[in-house]
Amino acid sequence: MLFKKSPSILLGLTMATMLAACSVGPDYVRPTVVADLPASFKENWKPAEPQDQSIPSDWWLLFNDANLNALMTQVATSNQTLAQAQANYRAASALVDNARAAYLPSLSANVSRTRSSAQQFGINNANSGAVNALNSASINASWEIDIWGAVRRAVEVQENTALASYANLQAIRLSMQSQLAQSYFQLRTLDAQKELLERSVAEYQRSLKLTQNQYKSGVVATDSVLLAETQLKSTQAQALDAGILRAQYEHAIATLIGKPASTFSIAVIPVGQDAYLPQLPDVPVALPSSLLEHRPDVAAAERSVASANAQIGVTKAAFFPSLTINGSGGYQSSSLARWISLPNRVWSVGPALAETLFDGGARIALNNQAIAAYDASVAGYRQTVLGAFQNVEDNLAALRILKEEAVVQNAAAVAARKALDVTMNQYKAGTVNYLNVVTAQTTALTNQRAELTITNSRLIATVQLIAALGGGWHGLDINQ
Repeated sequence: MLFKKSPSILLGLTMATMLAACSVGPDYVRPTVVADLPASFKENWKPAEPQDQSIPSDWWLLFNDANLNALMTQVATSNQTLAQAQANYRAASALVDNARAAYLPSLSANVSRTRSSAQQFGINNANSGAVNALNSASINASWEIDIWGAVRRAVEVQENTALASYANLQAIRLSMQSQLAQSYFQLRTLDAQKELLERSVAEYQRSLKLTQNQYKSGVVATDSVLLAETQLKSTQAQALDAGILRAQYEHAIATLIGKPASTFSIAVIPVGQDAYLPQLPDVPVALPSSLLEHRPDVAAAERSVASANAQIGVTKAAFFPSLTINGSGGYQSSSLARWISLPNRVWSVGPALAETLFDGGARIALNNQAIAAYDASVAGYRQTVLGAFQNVEDNLAALRILKEEAVVQNAAAVAARKALDVTMNQYKAGTVNYLNVVTAQTTALTNQRAELTITNSRLIATVQLIAALGGGWHGLDINQ
Protein backbone atom coordinates (compact mmCIF):
# COMPACT_ATOMS: atom_id res chain seq x y z
CA MET A 1 0.00 0.00 0.00
CA LEU A 2 1.23 3.45 -0.86
CA PHE A 3 -0.99 5.14 1.76
CA LYS A 4 -2.00 4.26 5.27
CA LYS A 5 -4.46 5.73 7.74
CA SER A 6 -3.34 8.76 9.70
CA PRO A 7 -5.07 11.16 12.14
CA SER A 8 -4.89 13.97 9.60
CA ILE A 9 -6.73 12.13 6.86
CA LEU A 10 -9.30 10.80 9.32
CA LEU A 11 -9.88 14.36 10.47
CA GLY A 12 -10.38 15.50 6.90
CA LEU A 13 -12.83 12.71 6.12
CA THR A 14 -14.75 13.41 9.31
CA MET A 15 -15.07 17.08 8.42
CA ALA A 16 -16.15 16.17 4.89
CA THR A 17 -18.83 13.85 6.21
CA MET A 18 -20.19 16.45 8.63
CA LEU A 19 -20.32 19.19 6.02
CA ALA A 20 -21.26 17.14 2.96
CA ALA A 21 -24.90 18.23 3.03
CA CYS A 22 -24.07 21.93 3.24
CA SER A 23 -24.71 24.02 0.10
CA VAL A 24 -24.58 27.77 0.28
CA GLY A 25 -26.73 29.95 -1.94
CA PRO A 26 -30.50 29.98 -2.47
CA ASP A 27 -32.38 26.82 -3.45
CA TYR A 28 -34.17 27.26 -6.76
CA VAL A 29 -37.85 28.19 -6.84
CA ARG A 30 -39.51 28.88 -10.18
CA PRO A 31 -40.32 32.59 -10.32
CA THR A 32 -43.90 33.74 -10.77
CA VAL A 33 -44.67 35.34 -14.11
CA VAL A 34 -47.27 37.95 -13.23
CA ALA A 35 -49.61 38.29 -10.29
CA ASP A 36 -52.77 37.92 -12.40
CA LEU A 37 -51.67 35.20 -14.82
CA PRO A 38 -54.85 34.12 -16.69
CA ALA A 39 -55.93 30.49 -16.74
CA SER A 40 -57.10 30.71 -20.35
CA PHE A 41 -56.82 32.89 -23.40
CA LYS A 42 -59.03 35.92 -24.03
CA GLU A 43 -60.27 34.91 -27.46
CA ASN A 44 -63.37 33.06 -26.15
CA TRP A 45 -61.47 29.85 -25.50
CA LYS A 46 -62.43 27.67 -22.57
CA PRO A 47 -59.88 26.62 -19.92
CA ALA A 48 -58.88 22.96 -19.70
CA GLU A 49 -56.41 20.73 -17.89
CA PRO A 50 -53.82 19.26 -20.28
CA GLN A 51 -51.94 16.05 -19.80
CA ASP A 52 -48.17 16.24 -19.49
CA GLN A 53 -46.95 15.44 -22.99
CA SER A 54 -43.92 16.32 -25.06
CA ILE A 55 -44.10 18.54 -28.12
CA PRO A 56 -45.44 16.49 -31.07
CA SER A 57 -42.98 16.21 -33.91
CA ASP A 58 -45.52 15.73 -36.69
CA TRP A 59 -47.89 18.71 -36.34
CA TRP A 60 -47.66 19.45 -40.08
CA LEU A 61 -49.64 16.26 -40.81
CA LEU A 62 -52.69 18.31 -39.86
CA PHE A 63 -52.48 19.96 -43.29
CA ASN A 64 -52.59 16.63 -45.17
CA ASP A 65 -50.02 17.63 -47.80
CA ALA A 66 -47.63 14.91 -48.96
CA ASN A 67 -45.13 17.38 -50.46
CA LEU A 68 -44.96 19.33 -47.20
CA ASN A 69 -44.45 16.09 -45.25
CA ALA A 70 -41.49 15.14 -47.45
CA LEU A 71 -39.89 18.56 -47.06
CA MET A 72 -40.26 18.44 -43.27
CA THR A 73 -38.33 15.17 -43.18
CA GLN A 74 -35.41 16.86 -44.94
CA VAL A 75 -35.38 19.72 -42.42
CA ALA A 76 -34.73 17.25 -39.61
CA THR A 77 -31.73 15.74 -41.37
CA SER A 78 -30.18 18.52 -43.47
CA ASN A 79 -30.94 21.95 -41.97
CA GLN A 80 -27.62 23.50 -40.98
CA THR A 81 -29.02 25.87 -38.36
CA LEU A 82 -30.51 22.84 -36.65
CA ALA A 83 -27.22 20.94 -36.97
CA GLN A 84 -25.43 23.85 -35.30
CA ALA A 85 -27.92 23.82 -32.41
CA GLN A 86 -27.45 20.06 -32.01
CA ALA A 87 -23.68 20.55 -31.76
CA ASN A 88 -24.18 23.30 -29.17
CA TYR A 89 -26.32 20.93 -27.10
CA ARG A 90 -23.65 18.22 -27.25
CA ALA A 91 -21.10 20.77 -26.08
CA ALA A 92 -23.34 21.79 -23.18
CA SER A 93 -23.81 18.13 -22.22
CA ALA A 94 -20.04 17.62 -22.22
CA LEU A 95 -19.66 20.54 -19.79
CA VAL A 96 -22.03 18.75 -17.40
CA ASP A 97 -19.69 15.74 -17.36
CA ASN A 98 -16.77 18.09 -16.86
CA ALA A 99 -18.44 19.71 -13.84
CA ARG A 100 -19.33 16.34 -12.31
CA ALA A 101 -15.69 15.26 -12.54
CA ALA A 102 -14.93 17.67 -9.68
CA TYR A 103 -16.75 15.30 -7.31
CA LEU A 104 -13.90 12.80 -7.67
CA PRO A 105 -10.23 13.07 -6.68
CA SER A 106 -7.62 13.74 -9.31
CA LEU A 107 -4.73 11.33 -9.77
CA SER A 108 -1.43 11.92 -11.51
CA ALA A 109 1.68 9.81 -12.00
CA ASN A 110 5.28 10.95 -12.29
CA VAL A 111 8.44 9.08 -13.21
CA SER A 112 11.75 10.95 -13.33
CA ARG A 113 15.52 10.46 -13.27
CA THR A 114 17.70 13.43 -12.34
CA ARG A 115 21.44 13.90 -12.08
CA SER A 116 22.94 16.78 -10.10
CA SER A 117 26.28 18.09 -8.94
CA ALA A 118 27.34 20.76 -6.46
CA GLN A 119 30.86 22.29 -6.77
CA GLN A 120 32.10 23.86 -3.54
CA PHE A 121 34.93 26.24 -4.40
CA GLY A 122 37.72 26.82 -1.91
CA ILE A 123 36.87 23.70 0.05
CA ASN A 124 39.06 20.61 -0.09
CA ASN A 125 36.33 18.01 -0.20
CA ALA A 126 36.61 14.74 -1.99
CA ASN A 127 32.89 14.74 -2.73
CA SER A 128 32.91 18.25 -4.11
CA GLY A 129 31.70 18.16 -7.70
CA ALA A 130 30.45 14.57 -7.45
CA VAL A 131 27.47 13.67 -9.62
CA ASN A 132 24.39 12.42 -7.74
CA ALA A 133 21.53 10.49 -9.37
CA LEU A 134 17.96 10.30 -8.13
CA ASN A 135 15.31 8.00 -9.56
CA SER A 136 11.73 8.81 -8.58
CA ALA A 137 8.32 7.23 -9.28
CA SER A 138 5.18 8.47 -7.56
CA ILE A 139 1.40 8.64 -7.69
CA ASN A 140 -0.18 11.88 -6.46
CA ALA A 141 -3.77 12.33 -5.41
CA SER A 142 -5.70 15.47 -4.58
CA TRP A 143 -9.34 15.79 -3.55
CA GLU A 144 -11.08 19.04 -2.69
CA ILE A 145 -13.97 18.27 -0.35
CA ASP A 146 -17.18 19.98 -1.49
CA ILE A 147 -17.89 21.40 1.97
CA TRP A 148 -19.96 24.40 0.93
CA GLY A 149 -21.59 22.87 -2.14
CA ALA A 150 -19.58 24.82 -4.70
CA VAL A 151 -19.23 21.74 -6.89
CA ARG A 152 -22.89 20.84 -6.49
CA ARG A 153 -23.91 24.35 -7.46
CA ALA A 154 -21.50 24.31 -10.40
CA VAL A 155 -23.04 21.03 -11.58
CA GLU A 156 -26.49 22.61 -11.22
CA VAL A 157 -25.34 25.51 -13.38
CA GLN A 158 -24.15 23.22 -16.16
CA GLU A 159 -27.12 20.85 -15.92
CA ASN A 160 -29.59 23.68 -16.26
CA THR A 161 -27.51 25.26 -18.99
CA ALA A 162 -27.61 21.96 -20.87
CA LEU A 163 -31.38 21.75 -20.39
CA ALA A 164 -31.71 25.30 -21.69
CA SER A 165 -29.54 24.34 -24.67
CA TYR A 166 -31.80 21.36 -25.37
CA ALA A 167 -34.87 23.61 -25.17
CA ASN A 168 -33.16 26.04 -27.55
CA LEU A 169 -32.55 23.12 -29.90
CA GLN A 170 -36.27 22.31 -29.83
CA ALA A 171 -37.14 25.98 -30.33
CA ILE A 172 -34.88 26.16 -33.40
CA ARG A 173 -36.33 22.91 -34.74
CA LEU A 174 -39.86 24.30 -34.36
CA SER A 175 -38.81 27.63 -35.89
CA MET A 176 -37.28 25.93 -38.95
CA GLN A 177 -40.38 23.77 -39.38
CA SER A 178 -42.62 26.80 -39.03
CA GLN A 179 -40.60 28.81 -41.56
CA LEU A 180 -40.72 25.92 -44.01
CA ALA A 181 -44.49 25.53 -43.70
CA GLN A 182 -45.09 29.25 -44.12
CA SER A 183 -42.76 29.48 -47.15
CA TYR A 184 -44.44 26.44 -48.68
CA PHE A 185 -47.92 27.89 -48.23
CA GLN A 186 -46.78 31.21 -49.68
CA LEU A 187 -45.38 29.38 -52.70
CA ARG A 188 -48.58 27.39 -53.24
CA THR A 189 -50.67 30.56 -52.89
CA LEU A 190 -48.56 32.18 -55.59
CA ASP A 191 -49.13 29.11 -57.78
CA ALA A 192 -52.87 29.52 -57.28
CA GLN A 193 -52.72 33.25 -57.99
CA LYS A 194 -50.65 32.70 -61.11
CA GLU A 195 -53.12 30.12 -62.35
CA LEU A 196 -55.95 32.59 -61.68
CA LEU A 197 -54.09 35.33 -63.54
CA GLU A 198 -53.40 33.03 -66.48
CA ARG A 199 -57.07 32.12 -66.71
CA SER A 200 -57.88 35.82 -66.56
CA VAL A 201 -55.38 36.46 -69.35
CA ALA A 202 -57.17 33.87 -71.49
CA GLU A 203 -60.49 35.57 -70.80
CA TYR A 204 -59.05 39.00 -71.58
CA GLN A 205 -57.61 37.70 -74.84
CA ARG A 206 -61.09 36.58 -75.85
CA SER A 207 -62.48 39.96 -74.79
CA LEU A 208 -59.80 41.74 -76.82
CA LYS A 209 -60.62 39.66 -79.90
CA LEU A 210 -64.31 40.38 -79.44
CA THR A 211 -63.61 44.11 -79.08
CA GLN A 212 -61.37 44.13 -82.16
CA ASN A 213 -64.12 42.45 -84.18
CA GLN A 214 -66.65 44.99 -82.94
CA TYR A 215 -64.25 47.80 -83.81
CA LYS A 216 -63.88 46.46 -87.35
CA SER A 217 -67.69 46.35 -87.56
CA GLY A 218 -67.89 49.93 -86.36
CA VAL A 219 -69.75 49.03 -83.17
CA VAL A 220 -67.12 50.36 -80.72
CA ALA A 221 -64.50 53.10 -80.84
CA THR A 222 -60.71 52.83 -80.70
CA ASP A 223 -60.60 53.53 -76.98
CA SER A 224 -62.39 50.24 -76.25
CA VAL A 225 -59.67 48.30 -78.08
CA LEU A 226 -56.95 50.20 -76.23
CA LEU A 227 -58.62 49.49 -72.89
CA ALA A 228 -58.81 45.77 -73.72
CA GLU A 229 -55.15 45.71 -74.74
CA THR A 230 -54.08 47.62 -71.59
CA GLN A 231 -55.97 45.26 -69.31
CA LEU A 232 -54.52 42.19 -71.05
CA LYS A 233 -50.92 43.38 -70.88
CA SER A 234 -51.28 44.54 -67.29
CA THR A 235 -52.59 41.15 -66.19
CA GLN A 236 -49.81 39.36 -68.11
CA ALA A 237 -47.28 41.53 -66.24
CA GLN A 238 -48.90 40.60 -62.91
CA ALA A 239 -48.61 36.90 -63.79
CA LEU A 240 -44.92 37.34 -64.58
CA ASP A 241 -44.35 39.33 -61.37
CA ALA A 242 -45.76 36.46 -59.30
CA GLY A 243 -42.90 34.34 -60.63
CA ILE A 244 -40.32 36.50 -58.84
CA LEU A 245 -41.81 35.87 -55.39
CA ARG A 246 -42.34 32.19 -56.18
CA ALA A 247 -38.66 31.79 -57.04
CA GLN A 248 -37.63 33.53 -53.82
CA TYR A 249 -39.83 31.27 -51.67
CA GLU A 250 -38.49 28.24 -53.53
CA HIS A 251 -34.94 29.37 -52.77
CA ALA A 252 -35.84 29.90 -49.10
CA ILE A 253 -37.22 26.35 -48.89
CA ALA A 254 -34.03 25.00 -50.47
CA THR A 255 -31.93 26.69 -47.77
CA LEU A 256 -34.19 25.37 -45.01
CA ILE A 257 -33.74 21.78 -46.20
CA GLY A 258 -29.98 22.20 -46.64
CA LYS A 259 -29.76 22.27 -50.43
CA PRO A 260 -28.24 24.82 -52.82
CA ALA A 261 -30.97 27.00 -54.32
CA SER A 262 -29.59 26.42 -57.83
CA THR A 263 -30.19 22.65 -57.63
CA PHE A 264 -33.66 22.63 -56.06
CA SER A 265 -37.11 23.17 -57.52
CA ILE A 266 -40.75 22.50 -56.63
CA ALA A 267 -42.99 21.63 -59.52
CA VAL A 268 -46.25 23.47 -60.09
CA ILE A 269 -49.24 21.21 -59.51
CA PRO A 270 -51.13 21.02 -62.84
CA VAL A 271 -54.62 21.36 -61.38
CA GLY A 272 -57.16 24.06 -60.60
CA GLN A 273 -56.43 26.80 -58.09
CA ASP A 274 -58.42 25.21 -55.25
CA ALA A 275 -56.10 22.19 -55.20
CA TYR A 276 -52.95 24.28 -54.74
CA LEU A 277 -53.63 25.11 -51.11
CA PRO A 278 -53.60 22.56 -48.27
CA GLN A 279 -56.66 22.07 -46.15
CA LEU A 280 -57.16 24.17 -43.05
CA PRO A 281 -57.13 22.04 -39.89
CA ASP A 282 -59.88 22.42 -37.33
CA VAL A 283 -58.85 24.41 -34.26
CA PRO A 284 -59.90 22.84 -30.91
CA VAL A 285 -62.61 24.59 -28.92
CA ALA A 286 -60.58 24.70 -25.72
CA LEU A 287 -56.96 25.60 -25.03
CA PRO A 288 -55.57 26.27 -21.55
CA SER A 289 -52.93 28.90 -20.97
CA SER A 290 -50.79 26.23 -19.31
CA LEU A 291 -50.13 24.88 -22.81
CA LEU A 292 -47.48 27.60 -23.00
CA GLU A 293 -45.33 25.39 -20.79
CA HIS A 294 -44.81 23.28 -23.92
CA ARG A 295 -43.11 26.18 -25.67
CA PRO A 296 -39.38 25.40 -25.89
CA ASP A 297 -38.37 29.06 -25.62
CA VAL A 298 -40.29 29.36 -22.33
CA ALA A 299 -38.61 26.17 -21.07
CA ALA A 300 -35.19 27.52 -22.10
CA ALA A 301 -35.80 30.82 -20.31
CA GLU A 302 -36.91 29.03 -17.14
CA ARG A 303 -33.84 26.75 -17.15
CA SER A 304 -31.65 29.83 -17.59
CA VAL A 305 -33.17 31.22 -14.40
CA ALA A 306 -32.33 27.99 -12.57
CA SER A 307 -28.76 28.13 -13.87
CA ALA A 308 -28.36 31.75 -12.75
CA ASN A 309 -29.74 30.84 -9.32
CA ALA A 310 -27.16 28.06 -8.91
CA GLN A 311 -24.39 30.43 -9.97
CA ILE A 312 -25.17 32.56 -6.91
CA GLY A 313 -24.28 29.53 -4.76
CA VAL A 314 -21.00 29.12 -6.62
CA THR A 315 -19.99 32.71 -5.88
CA LYS A 316 -21.10 32.48 -2.24
CA ALA A 317 -19.00 29.35 -1.69
CA ALA A 318 -15.92 31.37 -2.59
CA PHE A 319 -16.28 33.26 0.72
CA PHE A 320 -15.56 30.10 2.72
CA PRO A 321 -12.33 28.12 3.20
CA SER A 322 -11.58 25.17 0.96
CA LEU A 323 -10.50 21.78 2.32
CA THR A 324 -8.21 19.68 0.17
CA ILE A 325 -6.79 16.26 0.99
CA ASN A 326 -3.47 15.61 -0.73
CA GLY A 327 -1.56 12.39 -0.84
CA SER A 328 1.38 10.94 -2.66
CA GLY A 329 3.32 7.73 -2.58
CA GLY A 330 6.11 6.14 -4.51
CA TYR A 331 9.75 5.20 -4.53
CA GLN A 332 12.99 7.18 -4.62
CA SER A 333 16.49 5.77 -5.03
CA SER A 334 19.85 6.67 -6.45
CA SER A 335 20.24 3.14 -7.77
CA LEU A 336 18.17 1.73 -10.60
CA ALA A 337 18.75 -1.82 -9.38
CA ARG A 338 17.21 -1.20 -5.96
CA TRP A 339 14.76 1.49 -7.04
CA ILE A 340 11.44 -0.32 -6.52
CA SER A 341 11.99 -1.78 -3.08
CA LEU A 342 10.40 -1.38 0.31
CA PRO A 343 13.23 0.60 1.97
CA ASN A 344 13.00 3.23 -0.80
CA ARG A 345 9.28 3.83 -0.34
CA VAL A 346 8.11 7.41 0.36
CA TRP A 347 4.61 8.72 1.08
CA SER A 348 2.78 11.74 2.38
CA VAL A 349 -0.87 12.47 3.14
CA GLY A 350 -2.80 15.19 4.89
CA PRO A 351 -5.51 17.83 4.64
CA ALA A 352 -4.95 21.46 3.67
CA LEU A 353 -7.31 24.25 4.63
CA ALA A 354 -7.07 27.43 2.55
CA GLU A 355 -8.88 30.74 2.81
CA THR A 356 -8.47 34.00 0.94
CA LEU A 357 -8.01 36.77 3.50
CA PHE A 358 -8.13 39.77 1.19
CA ASP A 359 -9.02 40.13 -2.49
CA GLY A 360 -9.96 43.79 -2.80
CA GLY A 361 -13.71 43.04 -3.00
CA ALA A 362 -13.43 40.68 -5.98
CA ARG A 363 -15.64 37.98 -4.44
CA ILE A 364 -18.27 40.51 -3.39
CA ALA A 365 -18.33 41.90 -6.91
CA LEU A 366 -18.73 38.43 -8.43
CA ASN A 367 -21.56 37.64 -6.05
CA ASN A 368 -23.31 40.90 -6.86
CA GLN A 369 -22.85 40.16 -10.55
CA ALA A 370 -24.41 36.70 -10.10
CA ILE A 371 -27.41 38.18 -8.27
CA ALA A 372 -27.87 40.79 -10.99
CA ALA A 373 -27.62 38.09 -13.68
CA TYR A 374 -30.30 36.11 -11.84
CA ASP A 375 -32.61 39.13 -11.70
CA ALA A 376 -32.03 39.72 -15.41
CA SER A 377 -32.84 36.08 -16.22
CA VAL A 378 -36.06 36.28 -14.19
CA ALA A 379 -37.09 39.38 -16.12
CA GLY A 380 -36.20 37.62 -19.37
CA TYR A 381 -38.27 34.59 -18.38
CA ARG A 382 -41.27 36.73 -17.51
CA GLN A 383 -40.95 38.67 -20.75
CA THR A 384 -40.77 35.42 -22.73
CA VAL A 385 -43.99 34.16 -21.12
CA LEU A 386 -45.75 37.49 -21.69
CA GLY A 387 -44.57 37.45 -25.30
CA ALA A 388 -45.89 33.89 -25.63
CA PHE A 389 -49.33 35.04 -24.45
CA GLN A 390 -49.20 37.83 -27.01
CA ASN A 391 -48.24 35.42 -29.82
CA VAL A 392 -51.11 33.09 -29.02
CA GLU A 393 -53.67 35.87 -28.61
CA ASP A 394 -52.53 37.53 -31.85
CA ASN A 395 -53.02 34.37 -33.88
CA LEU A 396 -56.24 33.34 -32.16
CA ALA A 397 -57.68 36.76 -32.97
CA ALA A 398 -56.33 36.53 -36.53
CA LEU A 399 -57.91 33.11 -37.09
CA ARG A 400 -61.26 34.22 -35.70
CA ILE A 401 -61.39 37.41 -37.76
CA LEU A 402 -59.98 35.81 -40.91
CA LYS A 403 -62.64 33.09 -40.75
CA GLU A 404 -65.35 35.76 -40.71
CA GLU A 405 -63.54 37.71 -43.42
CA ALA A 406 -63.30 34.61 -45.62
CA VAL A 407 -67.10 34.21 -45.58
CA VAL A 408 -67.64 37.85 -46.53
CA GLN A 409 -64.91 37.83 -49.16
CA ASN A 410 -66.30 34.66 -50.75
CA ALA A 411 -69.69 36.34 -51.06
CA ALA A 412 -68.00 39.38 -52.60
CA ALA A 413 -66.13 37.21 -55.12
CA VAL A 414 -69.31 35.39 -56.13
CA ALA A 415 -71.18 38.68 -56.53
CA ALA A 416 -68.33 40.19 -58.58
CA ARG A 417 -68.34 37.19 -60.91
CA LYS A 418 -72.09 37.45 -61.42
CA ALA A 419 -71.75 41.20 -62.08
CA LEU A 420 -69.09 40.46 -64.68
CA ASP A 421 -71.36 37.97 -66.46
CA VAL A 422 -74.17 40.52 -66.55
CA THR A 423 -71.88 43.28 -67.79
CA MET A 424 -70.42 41.08 -70.56
CA ASN A 425 -73.92 40.22 -71.78
CA GLN A 426 -74.83 43.91 -71.77
CA TYR A 427 -71.65 44.74 -73.68
CA LYS A 428 -72.36 42.10 -76.29
CA ALA A 429 -75.85 43.54 -76.61
CA GLY A 430 -74.37 47.00 -77.07
CA THR A 431 -76.06 48.59 -74.05
CA VAL A 432 -72.82 49.46 -72.18
CA ASN A 433 -69.35 50.47 -73.30
CA TYR A 434 -66.14 48.50 -72.75
CA LEU A 435 -65.12 50.59 -69.74
CA ASN A 436 -67.89 48.88 -67.79
CA VAL A 437 -66.47 45.50 -68.80
CA VAL A 438 -62.96 46.46 -67.70
CA THR A 439 -64.29 47.68 -64.37
CA ALA A 440 -66.26 44.47 -63.81
CA GLN A 441 -63.35 42.24 -64.83
CA THR A 442 -60.91 44.11 -62.60
CA THR A 443 -63.33 43.89 -59.67
CA ALA A 444 -63.85 40.14 -60.17
CA LEU A 445 -60.13 39.43 -60.42
CA THR A 446 -59.32 41.60 -57.40
CA ASN A 447 -61.89 39.82 -55.25
CA GLN A 448 -60.73 36.36 -56.35
CA ARG A 449 -57.13 37.25 -55.54
CA ALA A 450 -58.22 38.65 -52.18
CA GLU A 451 -59.97 35.35 -51.46
CA LEU A 452 -56.74 33.47 -52.09
CA THR A 453 -54.80 35.93 -49.92
CA ILE A 454 -57.20 35.39 -47.01
CA THR A 455 -56.88 31.62 -47.34
CA ASN A 456 -53.11 31.96 -47.28
CA SER A 457 -53.31 34.25 -44.24
CA ARG A 458 -55.42 31.64 -42.43
CA LEU A 459 -52.84 28.95 -43.20
CA ILE A 460 -50.00 31.18 -42.01
CA ALA A 461 -51.88 32.14 -38.83
CA THR A 462 -52.56 28.45 -38.12
CA VAL A 463 -48.85 27.62 -38.42
CA GLN A 464 -47.92 30.58 -36.23
CA LEU A 465 -50.50 29.51 -33.63
CA ILE A 466 -49.04 26.00 -33.60
CA ALA A 467 -45.56 27.46 -33.10
CA ALA A 468 -46.86 29.85 -30.43
CA LEU A 469 -48.25 26.86 -28.53
CA GLY A 470 -44.89 25.10 -28.67
CA GLY A 471 -45.86 22.54 -31.30
CA GLY A 472 -49.62 22.72 -31.27
CA TRP A 473 -52.45 20.77 -29.80
CA HIS A 474 -52.17 17.68 -32.04
CA GLY A 475 -52.19 14.52 -29.94
CA LEU A 476 -52.90 16.43 -26.73
CA ASP A 477 -56.01 15.47 -24.79
CA ILE A 478 -57.41 18.92 -23.99
CA ASN A 479 -60.71 17.67 -22.66
CA GLN A 480 -59.34 16.26 -19.42
